[in-house]
Amino acid sequence: MKKVYYIIYTLFLAFILLNCFCNFSFGAYPKLVTTITSAFETVETWLLRIATPAAAVAVGSGVFMKKFSFGDEERIRTGKRIIRGSLFSYGFILCIDLILSAIQLLVGENE
Repeated sequence: MKKVYYIIYTLFLAFILLNCFCNFSFGAYPKLVTTITSAFETVETWLLRIATPAAAVAVGSGVFMKKFSFGDEERIRTGKRIIRGSLFSYGFILCIDLILSAIQLLVGENE
């Protein structure tokens, strides 16, 4: 019974994936898709504008926490975690443009 379930599930996923990544569209670029795309670009722009100073403040507070820990190991570890986490998050936010471009390429909007 499990084998039948897995075969049906695999065929269903294959059908869905093969139909999702087609290179043509019957609706070309409807107004709703264009509006959603421009909304995502606007959100991305605002996210980058807000994330840059926030990352700078987080890294600065982590550096100051390390600098003024006065030998307290827990504060040094906390400062390092803050710096590492903020740089990782900011790097991910900078990669959002690459991720959105890859999604647009897969969907086929850049034809």
